[in-house]
Amino acid sequence: MSTPSSVRGILAMLAGAGLLTLSDAVTKHLTEHYPVGQVLCLRQVASLFFILPYAWIVTGARALRIVDGHGQLVRGMLFLGGAIIVVVSLHHLPLSFVSVVLFSSPLFVAALSAPMLGERVYAYQWAAIAVGFCGVLLIVQPGTRGGGWIALLALFGAFLNAVRDLYTRRLSRTDTSISILFWSGVAVCIGGVFTLPFGWKSIDFNGGMWFLAAGFFNASAQFLVIEAFRLGRAAVVAPFRYSGLLWAMLIGFLAWSEVPDAWMVIGAAIVAWAGVYMSRRSTRPA
Repeated sequence: MSTPSSVRGILAMLAGAGLLTLSDAVTKHLTEHYPVGQVLCLRQVASLFFILPYAWIVTGARALRIVDGHGQLVRGMLFLGGAIIVVVSLHHLPLSFVSVVLFSSPLFVAALSAPMLGERVYAYQWAAIAVGFCGVLLIVQPGTRGGGWIALLALFGAFLNAVRDLYTRRLSRTDTSISILFWSGVAVCIGGVFTLPFGWKSIDFNGGMWFLAAGFFNASAQFLVIEAFRLGRAAVVAPFRYSGLLWAMLIGFLAWSEVPDAWMVIGAAIVAWAGVYMSRRSTRPA
């Protein structure tokens, strides 16, 4: 991968991380007023409101064509599973905690890029991954931190998102970014509709605006993440998601008065250091 392509991939990931944090914040706000299944479905419907005009005007409807049907189905199921776990975690846990745990996803990406993509993972990367997971343990503290299994559920969400991202890298060789984004969104909409019998609430104008905001942030973030993995190596671009850590902590404090404890801050710093270290080493000339 050429240096200009790697830089573009990194910039896309930086922008995607910021927008994804905003999407998570709006989603958490919505789960305080609407059922989780309704939020999951209507947030994605709102995303499609922005994806379809873009496809029609900029890329053309042909860009939505499916080339790898099986790959699209698998990616859609991974996207649906990850979205469910993230929304449930945001409903029960602080935004800053969920965001910090989800930012461990690049560690999983780096670890799995060898078996899933055939990319070489060097010894220094394995060392950084090991250190990073020590930071994850400080953050989650299984068996001691409040939230119990929900905290572990957020960690599983990070793992599932990593598998999704790696599969996205493979699928982007045949299908366009907008096609991947659109059909995965359709999968989430269909999954969310099945929660309708469990009770949905009516939406007022204010609620509708919040759903549209969540859809815009989510669609933009997912598209930029897909582009990032198309432009750069998975182990290089993925760590730049850590740029969203500070935004998550700031928004959590301003909106919900969340104050991360010392263990979370230390763990987040370790995880971020591991990701940045891998990125810097990966971009050095051989």
